[in-house]
Amino acid sequence: MQRRTLLRLSLAAGASLALAGCGFHLRGYGRSALRLEALAIAGSEGEFRRVATERLEAAGTQVRDDAPLVLNLGAGEYVERSLSVLDSGSQEHEMTLRVPFSVQRRADGAYRLDQQALDVSERFDVSDDNLLAGDEQREAVKERLRREAARQLLDRLRPLAEA
Repeated sequence: MQRRTLLRLSLAAGASLALAGCGFHLRGYGRSALRLEALAIAGSEGEFRRVATERLEAAGTQVRDDAPLVLNLGAGEYVERSLSVLDSGSQEHEMTLRVPFSVQRRADGAYRLDQQALDVSERFDVSDDNLLAGDEQREAVKERLRREAARQLLDRLRPLAEA
């Protein structure tokens, strides 16, 4: 058994070295931090703004009111629709979060990113047997949607940092 384990570990290590040597890397992994020094956030207060602020600060961007660029966030809108045909039992739903945003230069008001929107969606199942669990599940889906939209926002801001 020890010989097999050693052989498996050796093969895994060899494969890892071969992949690293040929330049293979996972998409998005090892990306440098967002290179925006500072960014102001204007617009609606809410949970998405909180998550976006956390992600920006984690990426190395200072969020402060006197920054040269202003991120204008619109009110996030959740839309839930039922994908199931039957009205009883487990039902499949889809929730979508849409957040409009733009980025302006404070000095002259010019748009660096004109009005755009982040659209993310997720499917989930809700059972009629436990309605409280369904509400908790909806809140968990909303939190995942906010985090995914914040990740997409950072991806859209990346060209501004590289310019």
